[in-house]
Amino acid sequence: MLSTFFLMEGKAISELFINEQIRDREVRVIGENGEQLGVMSAREAMALAEEAGVDLIKIVPTAKPPVCRIADYGKYRYEQARREKEAKKKQKVIEIKEIRLSPNIDTNDLNTKIGAARKFLSKGDRVKITLRFRGREMAHMNNSKHILDDFAQSLSDIAVVEKAPKVEGRSMTMFLTEKR
Repeated sequence: MLSTFFLMEGKAISELFINEQIRDREVRVIGENGEQLGVMSAREAMALAEEAGVDLIKIVPTAKPPVCRIADYGKYRYEQARREKEAKKKQKVIEIKEIRLSPNIDTNDLNTKIGAARKFLSKGDRVKITLRFRGREMAHMNNSKHILDDFAQSLSDIAVVEKAPKVEGRSMTMFLTEKR
């Protein structure tokens, strides 16, 4: 008995219980047109679904009592997949773009990097600015913080510092995001 419980619990949410798979004593039933038919036994609900020539689908298994719908299973799955696909289209995935600098960067090189960051920010991405130290540069880490501050200052019209400069190993990082 215990193994069947795990088998049923282990099912993916996308795999819904239909018809004879519904083992609950009482269920709340929704008709084909979305009308509430009330709470009844699972057998009565199955009889209604068979009478209509469609399936009984458990759509909210966590509710008390579970909610079942009388509908065509194939059509219901198709509609659900289409809704999920539509929701995915509307999502905006925010990427993190990284710009690497060194402590002895020249002003023109810095301006080029600032231009690249400006382009990333205008597209809606987050920008991670990394100041990498090598060899003797490690001894003068605190003197180089002004480079990141200048970088943030030059982009202050369109960006905001999300995470202040922080030393992590051989590098100092800072995150910028677009102003809302």
